[in-house]
Amino acid sequence: MNATVKPLQIGSVRLSSPVILAPMAGVCDLPYRVIARRYGAALVCTEMVSDKGLLYNNVHTREMLRIDEREHPVSMQIFGADPDTMAKAACAVEKAGADIVDINMGCPAPKIVKNHEGSALLDDPDLIFRIVKAVSQAVTVPVTVKIRKGRRKGDDQAVEAALAAQEGGAKAVTVHGRTAQQMYSGQADWEVIRRVKEALSIPVIGNGDVTDGPSALDMLNQTGCDAVMVGRAMMGDPWVFDNISACFNGEPVPEKPEPGDVFKQALEQARMMVEDKGEYAGIRQMRAQLVWYMKGLPGAAHKKQKLTAVTSLAELEEILSDPDF
Repeated sequence: MNATVKPLQIGSVRLSSPVILAPMAGVCDLPYRVIARRYGAALVCTEMVSDKGLLYNNVHTREMLRIDEREHPVSMQIFGADPDTMAKAACAVEKAGADIVDINMGCPAPKIVKNHEGSALLDDPDLIFRIVKAVSQAVTVPVTVKIRKGRRKGDDQAVEAALAAQEGGAKAVTVHGRTAQQMYSGQADWEVIRRVKEALSIPVIGNGDVTDGPSALDMLNQTGCDAVMVGRAMMGDPWVFDNISACFNGEPVPEKPEPGDVFKQALEQARMMVEDKGEYAGIRQMRAQLVWYMKGLPGAAHKKQKLTAVTSLAELEEILSDPDF
């Protein structure tokens, strides 16, 4: 077990363990990343940032570049389809403090794909090579790439795309074992991760259906990948990183947190979001996170209904401190 699990080197960046927080749009804001690091993610990734948004100095896009010192090492993900603008965007995120620049080549969102960005790039290995080469030559930090199995049902484009990224200078490739058409449905194909690992000489990070320690260890053993990336499993459950770490180290898996501990962690995150974004935006964005925290708790449906209506931090504190909640 322990022979499989070891620290990960991505270019000049050394990770203490092979466990990484996935970049999730609308989820991986600054407070979320800080919490993930504290619970055991060895690397956290930001929400994807538009190359054009950075080029045109969009206020919202620039706001997404803020990093807390507690996050490091942190990977900042950019997306786009033009090698020149992607290189400029990479310089901007390096200047903002990114330890790694990650390139999104797997996003399945239609609004991204229609602009020939995200997973649309899987159809063009030559463009993948040119983007990665341009970005790699523009920055001094390691460059990584995140891809999917393919664009459409039946597509199997990951190996060719990963090889193009490696040739362009990528220091690691993350493979999500679903096609873009699948979005997040169905089962992830770990076999494609194994084939990419066999084809590449750089580290390969596996993504898809890692939900706890046993599944993380299974992915390492079944695919030979160098690290696992955890996405939706952390939503409302930062303890998943404790679970994975314990399994990797051959230690007893921690008990699930008590409801009181869940409320305490949810409230801490809410306070961080209010501090980071202001009360109006922070509380409203926190509502979805509160729903995730309540999953599996007794009376979850009633709890979720009440929490999705909160409008202030004081109201949330009152609800979560009520012994009858």
